[in-house]
Amino acid sequence: MAGDAGSGGAREVLLVLAVAGAGLALAAVAAFGPWQPSGDGPQDRGAARSFTPGMSAPQAQ
Repeated sequence: MAGDAGSGGAREVLLVLAVAGAGLALAAVAAFGPWQPSGDGPQDRGAARSFTPGMSAPQAQ
């Protein structure tokens, strides 16, 4: 049963392992790669900034 998969099954397993390895390599680069903070201090990042429920949002003028 399992031995009847042939070369197509082996090729598929190798493809899955290759994609998984590439994903791990990209994750390692993102996690441990160098990054440069902006030179002019913190920026307003819109919705990504922290917001405490109950705070009033700043009004656009």
